[in-house]
Amino acid sequence: MIRLLLRVLGHEYATPVRRTVTLMTVTAIVEGLSYALLVPVLRALFSPDPADAWPWLIGLAAAVTGYALLRYYSDLSGFRAGTTLLRGVYHRLGEHLAVLPIGWYTAGRVGEVSVLASRGVLQAMSVIAHLLSPLISAAVTPLTIVVVMLAYHWQLGLAAAAAVPIVVAIQIWTGRVMAVDDTERHERDHEAARRVIEYLQAQPVLRAGGRTAERFRLLDDSLREVERAAHRRALTALPGILGLSLAVQAMFTAVLVLGAYLALGGHIGAAEVLAILVLAARCADPLLSLADMGGQLRAARSELVRIDEVLRTEPLPEPRESTRPETHDLAFESVTFRHGDRTVLDDVSLTVPAGQRLAVVGPSGAGKTTLLQLLARFYDVDAGTVRIGGVDVRAVGTEDLTAQFAIVFQDVYLFDGTIEDNIRLGRPDASDAELHAAVHAARLVEVVERLPDGLAAHVGEGGALLSGGERQRVSIARALLKNAPIVLLDEVTSALDPINEAAVHAGIERLMAGRTVVMVAHRLRTVQRADRIVFLDNGAIAEDGTHTELLSRNGRYTQFWTSTLAPVS
Repeated sequence: MIRLLLRVLGHEYATPVRRTVTLMTVTAIVEGLSYALLVPVLRALFSPDPADAWPWLIGLAAAVTGYALLRYYSDLSGFRAGTTLLRGVYHRLGEHLAVLPIGWYTAGRVGEVSVLASRGVLQAMSVIAHLLSPLISAAVTPLTIVVVMLAYHWQLGLAAAAAVPIVVAIQIWTGRVMAVDDTERHERDHEAARRVIEYLQAQPVLRAGGRTAERFRLLDDSLREVERAAHRRALTALPGILGLSLAVQAMFTAVLVLGAYLALGGHIGAAEVLAILVLAARCADPLLSLADMGGQLRAARSELVRIDEVLRTEPLPEPRESTRPETHDLAFESVTFRHGDRTVLDDVSLTVPAGQRLAVVGPSGAGKTTLLQLLARFYDVDAGTVRIGGVDVRAVGTEDLTAQFAIVFQDVYLFDGTIEDNIRLGRPDASDAELHAAVHAARLVEVVERLPDGLAAHVGEGGALLSGGERQRVSIARALLKNAPIVLLDEVTSALDPINEAAVHAGIERLMAGRTVVMVAHRLRTVQRADRIVFLDNGAIAEDGTHTELLSRNGRYTQFWTSTLAPVS
C-alpha cells in the first residue's frame, strides 16, 4: 500500500510521506513502550510501601506526555502532508492528462477520469490525512506491547504473540476475498451512474415516446444490482470480521487463563498479572479496529490503483529537439492506422500543397475524421508517415505542432467563462483590436450585441447558454485569432439552421483564406470550392479529383453525392 502510494506521488512528494510514516511509527512504538511502565507501577502499588510507586508514576506521566506530544505532531504532520500531497497529486495528474494523446480520451474514459479526479483522488489521499496514523498504530503498537510482555514474562508473551500470525492471515485472506467484491461493486456503481445520466439525458425522447416507465425499470434494475452487490460484499466481509474478533478474544482469554494459572501457582505476582492483562486489553483494541479500517483501505487502494494506471499511461513520445516546419504543405505517405482490431486507414497516400483546400468525403466510419486527427497527432500512425512541410509530425514538438493548426470541430466545447475568455484561448496575448477583428470576421458581432454583457457574457458549462450556431461562431473566432497557417475543419455546419449556417460559412471562408485547409464536409458549397476532393471508403481512397471531375466519372462519389449530398443544397 505504502509502495503504491509513493509511486503515485512520485519522487518529489515521497520524502514527506516517508518522514510522516517514520514519525507515526515512532509514536506507535513509544505508546507501546509507555505501557511497559504499568508493571513496575502496579508492582509498587501492591507492595507493602505504595510510596515506592511515585518514581514510576512520574516516569509513566512523562512517557504519556511524550507520547501525547508525538501523537499531536504525527497527526498534524499527517494532515499537513495529506493536504500538500493532495495538491501535488492533482498537479501531477493534471500535467499528465495534458500530455496524453487526445485519442486516449474516449467517452467512457472521460467519465472515469472525471470521477477519479474528484472523488477518487480525495479518497486515495485520505489515507495519509486520516487512515495512516490509526493504521500504523493498530499494527505497531500491539507488536510493541507483545515484545514488552515477552520481556516481563515469556509464557504470557508467547500466548499473546500466538495471535499475531492468525490476525495477519485473516487480514490477508479477507483482503483477497473482498478484492473481487470491491471490483464488482465499483462496476455496479459505475453502471448505475451511467443509467442515471442516460435516464436524465433521454427525458425528451422518452416522454415523447411514452416510454418513461420502461426506462424506470432499467434504472431500477441497475440500482437493484448495486444493492445486491453491497449485500454480497457485507456477507463476504462477515467471516473476516468474526474471525478477527474471535482470534483477538481467544488471545485475551488465553492470557487471562494462563495468568490466573501462574498466579495461583505462585510463579507470578498479582500485580504482574493485572498489568499484563491491561497490556493484553490495550493490544486487543487496535487489532479489532483493523476490521473497520480494512474496507476503507481497500477502497482507497483501488482508487490509488486507478490513479497509478492513468499516470503510467505513456504519452506520445516527444522528439529530443523539435523541428519546426518551414512550409505548410501536407503529405500522407502509405499511412496505416488501427484502432483496436479494426483498420481505420489502410495504406493511404495523398498530398495537399500549401495554400490549397482538400475536402474529405465518404460514408460514416470511412476514416475521415481520423485523417484530421493524425495530422494534428492526436494519435501516432501504425505504419507510414504524416508530414507537414516535409517534416514528420513525430519530429515536431507538441508546442510547435499545435502552433501550426487551427481546428474547428463539429461538436464545440466552450469553457465556463466569458465569450472573450473562450476566444482568447486561441491567442491569449492578442490585442483588443485583433480580438474585435476576429469577432467581426466570424460573424459573432451580431450575437455579442444581442447579449447584455457583450463579450463579457458568460457561456455556461460547455457553452450551454449559447445555441449550437453561436458556439460554432465562437470557435471560428478563436481559430481566426490564433491565425495558424493550417486549418482543419470537421463537419462544422452539419447540424446548423440556415441562418447560422450562412453566418458560419462566412466565417469559415475568412478562416480558410490563404491557408492550407483539410475539411471533412458534406455541404454543397464547401465541397465545391475545394481544390481537391478525396472520397474515402473502408479506410482507403476510392476516388480523387475535383468536384467536376468526380461527377463526370459517375462513380462512388457521384452515387454518394446524389443520395446524400444533393438534397442539402
